[in-house]
Amino acid sequence: MSRHNENSIKEAIEKLLKVYKLDDRLAERRLIAAWEEVMGKMIANHTKDLVVRNKQLFVTLDSAALRNELAMAKTKIIQMMNNAAGKDVINDVVLR
Repeated sequence: MSRHNENSIKEAIEKLLKVYKLDDRLAERRLIAAWEEVMGKMIANHTKDLVVRNKQLFVTLDSAALRNELAMAKTKIIQMMNNAAGKDVINDVVLR
């Protein structure tokens, strides 16, 4: 039997996601799902909403003090979140 046309399930799913342009949306969902694990439970408890739009992560927080602290670490947050998503999903974090 010839195996030259066989793909693994992972490869087939990745191709399918690319064809239907869903791979970026999946990476965005992965990034949002990883928020608590990456940032910690305390920050996640003060997070009200997370939205990814135009390569920006919009984070709604209920604490002004925490917002100021996170503003100082934006570059680190971007790096950690992109690592968790497995690809460069965001290039900015907007704290509100």
